Amino acid sequence: MKNIAIIPARGGSKRLSQKNIKLLVDIPLLAHSILYAKKNSQIIDEIYVSTNDKQIKEIAIQYGAKVIDRPESLSGDLEPTITALKHVLQSIENNVDNVVLLQPTNPLRPENLLNEAFSYYLEGNYDSLFTVSRNHQKFGKINDGKFIPFNYEIGQRSQDLEPLFFENGLLYITKSEKIFNDIIISKDAFPFEINHTFASVDIDTQEDFDYAQYLYKNIK
Repeated sequence: MKNIAIIPARGGSKRLSQKNIKLLVDIPLLAHSILYAKKNSQIIDEIYVSTNDKQIKEIAIQYGAKVIDRPESLSGDLEPTITALKHVLQSIENNVDNVVLLQPTNPLRPENLLNEAFSYYLEGNYDSLFTVSRNHQKFGKINDGKFIPFNYEIGQRSQDLEPLFFENGLLYITKSEKIFNDIIISKDAFPFEINHTFASVDIDTQEDFDYAQYLYKNIK
C-alpha cells in the first residue's frame, strides 16, 4: 500500500501576501506541514508540494519534499483544490493508494492526529476521511433588520445546543481513485472528530497568522 501526502501551495495570495513562505516561529508556513508529514513517515511514503511559485518550490525542496510544478491554468484564485491533487497524481509514475491532503494554511496539528485518523480510515474501509470539530456558538440570520436564530431558541443555554460540527481543514485522507473522479470528500466519508484549539487555526489574514504564532509559542 502506497500513501502520499500532497500539500497544495500556490503563490499569489491576495489577503495575506506570500503567506505560504511567511515565517511562523522561524519556520516557513509551508514547512510546518512538510515536517508534520515527515514525522508520520510510518504512514506517508512520499511528500509532494504542488506549486506555481519559485520561492515556494525552493523551500519545499529545502525541507525535503518533492515538487510538482503546477501550471498557471490550475493556479487561479477560484481553482478548486481537487485539480491540484489530480494533477499531482497524473504527474507521478508510481501507483498511489491513498492521498493525505495537508493544507499549509492549517500548520498546527496534534501530534497523534494522523496516526489515529488513518487507523479509523483503514479499519472502517472508508473511501475518505476528514476532520471536524464541534461548534458551541449560537448562529442566526439577519432578515430585514431582525435576528433569526438558526441552531437555538432565544434564552437557550449554549451547553444545551444540538451538536453541530464544522470542517476544520486539519487533514483529509482519500483513496486516489476518488481523486481521479474529482472527489476529496465522498458521500460516505468518515467525519473524524477532533476538538482541539489547533482546529480553530486557518490562516487567510494577518490576524489569523498572529493567532497561530500565539498558539505555537504558548501551547505547542
